[in-house]
Amino acid sequence: MKCRICDNSKGHQTFQVREMMFGLKETFTYFKCPSCGCLQIAEFPTDMSKYYSSGYYSYSTPVSEDPKLKSFLKKKRDRYAVCGRGLSGRILGMFFPADIIKLYSGIPLDSRILDIGCGNGSLIWRLREAGFTNVTGIDPFIDTTITYSNGVRVEKKSLREVEGEWDLITYHHSFEHISDPVGELSKARELMSERGTCIIRIPLVDSWAWEHYGTNWVQIDAPRHFYLHSVKSMETLAGKTGFSIYKVEYDSTAFQFWGSEQYEKNIALNSESSYYINPDISLFNQKTMKSFERKTADLNIKGKGDQAVFFLNNN
Repeated sequence: MKCRICDNSKGHQTFQVREMMFGLKETFTYFKCPSCGCLQIAEFPTDMSKYYSSGYYSYSTPVSEDPKLKSFLKKKRDRYAVCGRGLSGRILGMFFPADIIKLYSGIPLDSRILDIGCGNGSLIWRLREAGFTNVTGIDPFIDTTITYSNGVRVEKKSLREVEGEWDLITYHHSFEHISDPVGELSKARELMSERGTCIIRIPLVDSWAWEHYGTNWVQIDAPRHFYLHSVKSMETLAGKTGFSIYKVEYDSTAFQFWGSEQYEKNIALNSESSYYINPDISLFNQKTMKSFERKTADLNIKGKGDQAVFFLNNN
């Protein structure tokens, strides 16, 4: 076996990982490269369609518009997160954080934004509502192109079919699903404007969760996640494709705990007894979840959380 990131072919450690989102419990071989630290699937399944069934959350029904008042309040909150203006938005953000939208703070509202692997487009729909005027999403696995009433489009295509020039290209937990990360990131760089930015949010294997849970770490998500990167493997990948990583922010959640604890006990993510499906009958009470959240915050501070955001620009 040869590492697809750093080309090393020696000393790989192999692992057998079960499919546990849907509870199919098929096993898949992964190997971890001792050189760059990337954990990657040994062989790509010939047919991935069964692992992206109608129950896969990213491809669920298109975004539905909220009642007018709720929609109005969300816009206020998200616009404050992006522009830093508006007292009501600031107050709303204190009680109902804008989470991922904060990544777009300070970005000009007319920036050409492309979100890759965006599923039903819920994020770019929010970005348009927050005031961004030129946002597009692509995903090759959706059934058909989606056009929302606010003008946002999610096109059924892959990056190799995209043209034009973009100021911001984003992968929000889609990059780990791509079989050829070197080719993908090379194409992204070709499409970026001179001062453009690429944002990649991914699970990280050099994390406490992998060290503690091993093959029961929920974010391996076999076989959908082809690559579980380390910081070093991301640096290697960036260097190969003409990028530089100028910032890394850890943003892991309590999911790393409760999801992995369930997998250790043979409970699939979509099981009726899963916290994801029925939190009230799951293994975890409110006190336990609060404990997970505190541990998560501590791991993020220490750089040991199980996911992070990488900010890249032209080398």
